[in-house]
Amino acid sequence: TTSQRSSVESRKWDIAYQVEALFKLAGAEVTHGDGYPGWQPNLESPIMAIARDAYKELYGVTPAIKAIHAGLECGLFLEKYPHLDMVSFGPTLQGVHSPSERMHIPAVEKFWGQIKRTLEKVAELKK
Repeated sequence: TTSQRSSVESRKWDIAYQVEALFKLAGAEVTHGDGYPGWQPNLESPIMAIARDAYKELYGVTPAIKAIHAGLECGLFLEKYPHLDMVSFGPTLQGVHSPSERMHIPAVEKFWGQIKRTLEKVAELKK
């Protein structure tokens, strides 16, 4: 079983079929796992701006906003709710999906502050 990830759904399948072709040349049977659907973040979204502003308020610098090559649950939410405005952020992870997977513990406290302030700012908009 093979499983590829990409923020671009069509690229995910391009790679999946290339991997399949290579394995079949070697005589292997290939099945494709479910994986995650692609998700391209909207860098102009309202929730992105709120999260960015919350980070800047807390830490005094504008965060680096970038897309990463990973399977994220955002793609699953977007399949069911296509107009949902989303942002994804979290603590620093290293060696993901390997025996040496680890999380940078000091980043957890920073992440927690970020998520609390972002939610407070969303609540302030509803007043």
